[in-house]
Amino acid sequence: MKIYEGYKYVDGGVCAAAGFRANGINCGLNPDKNKPDICIIVSDTPCRSAAVYTQNKVKGAPIIVTKRHLEKTGGISRAVIANSKNANTCNADGEEKAERMCGLLASKLGIPADEVIVASTGVIGQILNIKPIEDNMDRLFAGLSSTGNESAARAIMTTDTVKKEVAVEFEINGRICHVGGMAKGSGMIHPNMATTLNFITTDITIAQKQLQSALSEITKITYNCLSVDKDTSTNDMVCVLANGKAGTEEITGGQEYEIFKKALYIVMSEMTKMLAKDGEGATKMIECSCMSAPSQDTAIIVAKSVVCSPLFKCAVFGEDANWGRILCAVGYAPAEFDINKVDVDIASKNGSVSVCRGGFGVEFSEDEAKKVLEADEIYVNIRLNQGECEAKAWGCDLTYDYVKINGDYRS
Repeated sequence: MKIYEGYKYVDGGVCAAAGFRANGINCGLNPDKNKPDICIIVSDTPCRSAAVYTQNKVKGAPIIVTKRHLEKTGGISRAVIANSKNANTCNADGEEKAERMCGLLASKLGIPADEVIVASTGVIGQILNIKPIEDNMDRLFAGLSSTGNESAARAIMTTDTVKKEVAVEFEINGRICHVGGMAKGSGMIHPNMATTLNFITTDITIAQKQLQSALSEITKITYNCLSVDKDTSTNDMVCVLANGKAGTEEITGGQEYEIFKKALYIVMSEMTKMLAKDGEGATKMIECSCMSAPSQDTAIIVAKSVVCSPLFKCAVFGEDANWGRILCAVGYAPAEFDINKVDVDIASKNGSVSVCRGGFGVEFSEDEAKKVLEADEIYVNIRLNQGECEAKAWGCDLTYDYVKINGDYRS
């Protein structure tokens, strides 16, 4: 992980922030009893909360319910409940089941159901069996712990091969503060909102308006710049809960706001990289940096175009320095710039090769390029040489296993 001055990586995920507890268990939605399939995250006190949702026209029932809850409470919540194995999407009784999940947890906390955020992930179009959740709520709630972050992170995994957690510690006006998060996602990931399920907690005190603004801003340059397969999920959501347990003064702007946003960026960008590296069937993570662009939006569009290219993703899998596929993706990116000024390098921990200058190919060693592409993290560095803005996008290679996984996803 990249080191940032003034910020320290710590353990704990969503429980790193003071006043948060979590738990995850297998309630029977997943027939494999060794795999947790439902989790909860609970704050000791009410939280200012913000969320960003999928832009897919088909939205899972949990998305609809969560959005309604946060609108009704003015962005106040106390807890999250999330399940895997079933997306609870495209079901006539979906909202009823999602509300029931909220009500079950709310009754344990003695709070209104509107103060619970709900999320689901898994197969679309299958009726969610609510009974296993009802029957195991007592056990799920009883297991809440300030060290329950790992079981919670595992409970939202679908085709993920590893759990994804990040947390950082930092100071605001002498107060020790934290931002921590957990994410899931391996397939059906495309940059069109938040990509997958992501839950973030913090113990700072911040106005809800600023919290939403920070989340939306950082989402644009992290999760929105991630693509595995160009499919935008119906259940994508990222939410952040701030409970104020660190004892900071309420943040409404200024230097304190920038410090928090940096912490949020660190957590969200690191989880974005984890999601890219764990793409279904992936063997390599791809990070594309577009620099010296005329605007940040142009840089984002170009970088995303490259990581989304199926042909380039296949070339990375085959460790083939077919750089023309990069320039092709740059060329069809829907943005205005002069292609005749573009430079391209391909790099990894094994070295770097220059493949294009001023829109034209340059000689390079195929053996050296092969060595660069043998690494499991590949960096494509593009310079438009037409401005001072930059952005990054993340993706992964396209492998045989991606097709195998998605050929029998429901089994």
